[in-house]
Amino acid sequence: MTTAEFDYLIVGSGSAGSVVAARLSEDPAASVLVIERGGSDRSIFIAMPTALSIPMNDRAYNWFYETEPEPGLGARVMACPRGRVVGGSSSINGMVYVRGNPADFDRWQAEGADGWAYADVLPYFRRAETREEGGDAYRGSDGPLHTSYGPMSNPLYRAFIDAGVEAGYGATDDINGFRQEGFGRMDRTIHRGRRWSAASAYLKPASKRPNLAIETDTLVTRILFEGRRAVGVEVERDGRRRTIRARREVILCGGPINSPQLLKLSGVGPAAELSARGIAVVADRPGVGENLQDHLEFYFQVASKAPITLYKHMGPLAKALIGLRWMLFHDGLGATNHFESCGFIRSRAGVAYADIQYHFLPAAIRYDGQAQADRHGFQAHVGPMRSKSRGYVRLASADPRDHPLIRFNYLSNDDDLVEMRACVRLTREIFAQTAFDAYRGEELAPGPGVVSDDEIDAYVRAHVESAYHPSCSCRMGRPDDGFAVVDRKGRVIGVDGLRVADSSVMPSITTGNLNAPTIMLAEKMADHIRGREPLPRSNAPYWQADGWETRQR
Repeated sequence: MTTAEFDYLIVGSGSAGSVVAARLSEDPAASVLVIERGGSDRSIFIAMPTALSIPMNDRAYNWFYETEPEPGLGARVMACPRGRVVGGSSSINGMVYVRGNPADFDRWQAEGADGWAYADVLPYFRRAETREEGGDAYRGSDGPLHTSYGPMSNPLYRAFIDAGVEAGYGATDDINGFRQEGFGRMDRTIHRGRRWSAASAYLKPASKRPNLAIETDTLVTRILFEGRRAVGVEVERDGRRRTIRARREVILCGGPINSPQLLKLSGVGPAAELSARGIAVVADRPGVGENLQDHLEFYFQVASKAPITLYKHMGPLAKALIGLRWMLFHDGLGATNHFESCGFIRSRAGVAYADIQYHFLPAAIRYDGQAQADRHGFQAHVGPMRSKSRGYVRLASADPRDHPLIRFNYLSNDDDLVEMRACVRLTREIFAQTAFDAYRGEELAPGPGVVSDDEIDAYVRAHVESAYHPSCSCRMGRPDDGFAVVDRKGRVIGVDGLRVADSSVMPSITTGNLNAPTIMLAEKMADHIRGREPLPRSNAPYWQADGWETRQR
């Protein structure tokens, strides 16, 4: 067994790990090692935005986690893809850039994450970003992460926005700016026609520094402690185990499934669970692996009377031509993720801010590309944003190679079904607006026969899918909170020299996709790790609907 030594060990090279590695290695006196279980992200299918479903379905890039049978979904086993590749899930995701609603972060503050209110985090969103159309009080103009809008060349994108306005929801110029609620363009992490992952933005430029090393194809099997202080990790590669020591800190950036699993394998977690697996308890933290949250969605699909959807590009020859054009020019249909317009609305009166999200797509097809309609169609991915259901990540065994037990307990709270019913009815109303008159054919899914509460509930249980946003399984909170796992600076409570800095530390899930807030979180955590003063707070206001207490729109 050989031993190496660095100042900082970062476990995981994903949306958080890439950011933390880049920021810590800015200090030339600090040596940093990133340890990644997966391999290289050099693949045309990762780089080409339209090919997003290919790496997601490739075991070379995806952990292929699955849930335990979900009781609320008729015992369905649900896919839980997580990136196992340089760039992590940012190398296999849908490239959608949604920061969340500003009120999400004020809620974090109320939930015990002191210093994480919207005024505190907005400067870090701005520091991370270069927006193609330029920066302002809300958007960044000189950060590593490039964001852009799609060309909106298909008229269906604009029809969706117009229909939302006709239905009374209003438009927003920038869902990531002053006003999230309403219908507008979707931001994407695509730059010059290529996927702009966290690795592209942060890790690859930083890898040129002599004080940053990256080790791929390496499994971290446990964190090493001396007493209650983390001093390194044990790793396995090609069947050989060795130790790597950390002079300063071990930082977990493995995400909401891997980080709690590794904590538990190392003796940090609920004492009874660890003891039952024969693992010596270093710190009894009952919140490790609990509070797991996700977004559910279903596909509301409508046939198109006009042959203008992506269906005409689904044949082998058409796909080959799209790919060829992309390889030559990095433009055309190969250069977009096809999520170019979107919407955020409130499900009912009394909801303070948007709790339903829409991704619009000019095709009728599953997100993972596994099934498509046999005709021209379009769809909205729709689902509630703040489910009350809570799940867990628990050990299947003490073997680090075994996937953990994952259960989200989807739809275990009755309010979640109430919100799903609203998703069906409100979406049906939006697609019925005059903006779609020239395009709207028959409703393909859920279908005109799904009307009553019982019919909607049955449809949702049978057809709902994960939006692939697991989070919150190592919740951030105050040190006196028995179920908090880390404090406001990401330090694991009860031990020293160990932090978690990824989406698992979110106290509660945000309103939208998670890549953007995860990158922001890592930016802010990097300052805490370096002992820097936080960026000055923002005084930028944000929009709230008038009369939300009594009006749904």
